[in-house]
Formats: sequence, C-alpha cells, structure tokens
Amino acid sequence: MWTRIRILCFLAVVACFGTFSNSASAEVVAGTVVSISPRTNRLVVKLRSEETNRVLRLAANTRVLIDGKNGSVSRLEPGQTVYAFVSDSYVTRLNVKSTSDSTPKAEPTKITSGSTFGSTKTSSSKPPDSPAGTAPIETASTGTSSRTSSSAARNRRFPKKTDDSTSVSASSDGDWNQFRGPNRDNLSTEKGLLASWPDQGPPQAWSAQGIGEGYSAVSISNGRVYTMGNIGQEEKVICLDLASGREIWSSTNGQAYREGQGNGPRGTPSVVDGRVYSLGANGDLSCMDAQSGQQQWRKNILNEFGGSNITWGISESVLVDGDKVICTPGGQRATMVALNRNTGNVVWTAAVPTSPKAGYASPIAIEVGGVRQYVNFTHGGVVGVRASDGRVMWGQRESANGTANCSTPVFYDGSIFSASGYDTGGSLFRLQSRNGQTMSEVAYSTKEMKNHHGGMVVLNGYLYGSSDPGILKCIELRSNRVVWQNRSVGKAAVSYADGHLYVRSEQGPVALVEATPNGYEEKGRFDQPQRSGRPSWSHPVIANGKLFLRDMDNLLAYDIREN
Repeated sequence: MWTRIRILCFLAVVACFGTFSNSASAEVVAGTVVSISPRTNRLVVKLRSEETNRVLRLAANTRVLIDGKNGSVSRLEPGQTVYAFVSDSYVTRLNVKSTSDSTPKAEPTKITSGSTFGSTKTSSSKPPDSPAGTAPIETASTGTSSRTSSSAARNRRFPKKTDDSTSVSASSDGDWNQFRGPNRDNLSTEKGLLASWPDQGPPQAWSAQGIGEGYSAVSISNGRVYTMGNIGQEEKVICLDLASGREIWSSTNGQAYREGQGNGPRGTPSVVDGRVYSLGANGDLSCMDAQSGQQQWRKNILNEFGGSNITWGISESVLVDGDKVICTPGGQRATMVALNRNTGNVVWTAAVPTSPKAGYASPIAIEVGGVRQYVNFTHGGVVGVRASDGRVMWGQRESANGTANCSTPVFYDGSIFSASGYDTGGSLFRLQSRNGQTMSEVAYSTKEMKNHHGGMVVLNGYLYGSSDPGILKCIELRSNRVVWQNRSVGKAAVSYADGHLYVRSEQGPVALVEATPNGYEEKGRFDQPQRSGRPSWSHPVIANGKLFLRDMDNLLAYDIREN
C-alpha cells in the first residue's frame, strides 16, 4: 500500500511542477500518449510543456505502472497521461494515468525518508563503503591534542568555495545580523581571535539576566544585540547594548509560548537596514524599528496562510533577502511565502502539495546557474523555490524523518547537504541548471552525520558537525569519508571563526577545536557558568571580538580577541 501511495503522490507532484530532470543524462518527460509501437519500441508523446511531439525509445526492461499498479507496454493507449523516466536515451520507467474517471486518488500521507519528491533519484543512495574510511572515535581530554588522520589526508586538495554561495543581507564588518551569520553558514569573518584558551576559559566581558525563557540565539548589528524571550505572558524582542549588556528596549511580539519541555521562542531576529524581523513560536511575525523597538507591521503567519503549529513550536528564523522576507507557514496553499519587508504584504506563495507542513529549520538563499532560489528543510524534505516568483524548482526527501527536521541545510560547490536526527542521517544533493530550471540528484545518503539541531559548517570541502548521540565529526563532503571523529564535549552546536570551531555542548561545556582535517585538536575548554538546568541549544555566536552564549534567561559575552 505504501508503495502505491508514494507513486501516486509522486504523480501529483510531477503533474503540478511539470518536467523535472536530475542529471545530465536523466529526465522526466510529461505528456500525453499519441501512439505506441511495441514492435519498434517507439512511444510518441505530446509534451505538456509545448505543442510538440517527442519520440521516446523503450528499453527491454522498461517498467510500466498504470494507476500505481504493475502494467505492460501493450496496455498503453492514445490519450493516456504518462511520465516517462528517461536515462541514456531510453525510457526506464513509465508512470501512466488511465483515461478512466475511476483513477484512484492519493490518500493523505506523511512523507518519510527514502524517496524523493519533485525529482527522481538516479544514483545509488548507499554511502561509500565506510569501514576502511571511518576514523575511530576518540575521547578528548582538556587541553590535549588527539590526531587521527594520515598524511594522505593532510595533503589532499579540495576546491574552494564557489561564488554560488551569495550574501543574503548586508551587515557591517564584524556583525552577525541574523541566524547563523551574514551568509547563514555559521562562518564568522572575525580575525585576530585567541588561538587557545586558559584553563578557566576566555575572560567574561559581561552577563545579562532577565531576557526571558527561550532558545533564540543573538543577532549583532551596529553596536547592539538582539534576541527573543518569554517575559511573563508575553513573547518579547529584546535589544541590549553590545559593550555592556544593558537593556536598551524590549517590545512585545506576541503571546508567550509554553509547551512544558522547553518554553519560549526558538527563532533568532534578523536585523537589516535598521529594522528587526522576528518570528515567534506561535507564528507571530513582526517588523520593528531597530533603534526604538517601535512596531512597523505584524501578522500571524499560521492564521493568515492556513498553517498549523508544529509539535515543539515554530522554530524558523526568517530570511530577509533584498526587499523580501521569507518564511514557512506550512499551509496547504502556502508552504513558503515571500512578504514585502517594508509592508508585510504578500509577494508570492509557494505550495508543495506532497509536503506542505513546516519543519524546524530556517531557509537559505543560493544561486545555481544564475537562478536565485530559497532552500528550506520542511517536514517532508528539502525543497528549492525560485526567488523571483515562488515556483517550486526541486525537492528531495532522503534526509527527512517523520518527527522533526531541525538542521538548516548547507550549500557548497553547487551541492546541498542536509541532515536530521532520530537515526536518519544526511544526504548530499547535487544541483544542476538547465534552461532556467534546477535539477537535483542524490549523490549519497549517509548515517555518518545525524545532526539533530546543532548545525553544520563546511570549510574547503570538509563538513564539521555533531552527529547523534554526540560525536563531533569531520567528513570529506565529496566522498562521505569520515576523516576524524571525537566525542569532544558531547552533543553540541558548532560555529566557526578564525581557524577554529566553537563547540557548545547542550550540557554546558564549550570547546575550542582547530578546524582542520588533520585530526581533532582541542585548544581549550570551559564549563559555562550560570547554567539554567535546561539544554543549551542556542548556537554560539562570534562577532565583534566576542563569543556569545545564550542559556534561557542568561546571556554571556566573552572577550576572545587577542590583545
């Protein structure tokens, strides 16, 4: 039954999105049967996309599915709708919809990992053989070095980051104006930072209490710090002085969110051109003046676009790109939406029919073949939407699970890597552009990176991140080879600055680790003081010579600049 449902759901997606292809040698042709000749193995199809016919060659082993059931070429008839999977000039599979009105309709279903939506998988999802290429797990000792890689790994060369990764929003030098930094990759441009820490950790600059319950990280812009928290019965956006931690203003965003296990907002404000854009856990989205906190506009994206809140509350940090604000209500007619950043008016809506429900990740902006698009990890999978008009370009579900997809995807060298926890793992999707369309291909799927919500970073072709149950890994992105792995401080969020990884454990310890494929080398560790007793899930932020750690009602700032 599940196989039938998957097939029918895929047919619905193809019918909505037109012709998809996923590699230079594979494509999906959608159209209507004009004629069929089993003797010559020729199928003539009138294309849906244009008023022309196309002759397709059938292979001896072409699989035929008619209304989701096994069929044969002999049952093909003129007028039937077909979706032909073409590889190396031959049709490998035909999905056929009969002309009868009794065609079964797809039942509502939860998308799970293991199949794609919006495009087809043409390469094996089995990861490369790993026993020989997987490094042993080590346990780090404070202030010690543990090297696990060979000289061959040290000498390996990889392509540098391409120009496909573009800046999302303008920010001043040293600022960190949104979730995961200016380019949403958790890579700081800070230089001249401490290369090692004393036993007690770097000196604390200040701490601020009273910012409320919540898991929001911080954004830094023009000498101010912005975050969110529950204070009393209200969800607040809070502005602090960068130098002292003193509160400058707080402004109500909506009603406080409480669900027992972890109260408060999850999203991080985005600060662009003197305005602060904040999305709360109940779906309240506001635009405020950065100087005063005065509200410019506000709306609830769940109410307005027919979405429903997810199990642990809306966790998205909105993306501000040009004159648009991008967010994910997760409604049937509006999986993602673009709003005018000055007015809040709708620019476009994008529906993903087979996977409308929102996940817990945040969108990123990328360019492939000159086409700008927004990528997010929804409940059902990773989806790419054209920036200009909201058209869904591609989708992949390999790294999705049915519980919670939390980790924001990363973009490197024309590929997307996404991962989730709950024993699911990650996948690398190669993106290609053809005639203004973007095609996705699954390069591999892997259990080596089961990143729950701590985020990942990519440096010179290597992926760094914490894999459940809490193992810090360095993986060669191209091959999925584990270069090294170490238990470090346990399950953690990871950011990068000035040659080092800042690894913040959900239990409190923070480690400074050299960002190199040569092996795990720890340069310092300390236990965060003033612990809340809740897991510390907020990502560490490095900006303006400081390290910022949010732990519910407390925000701590550390001086990490070399004297």
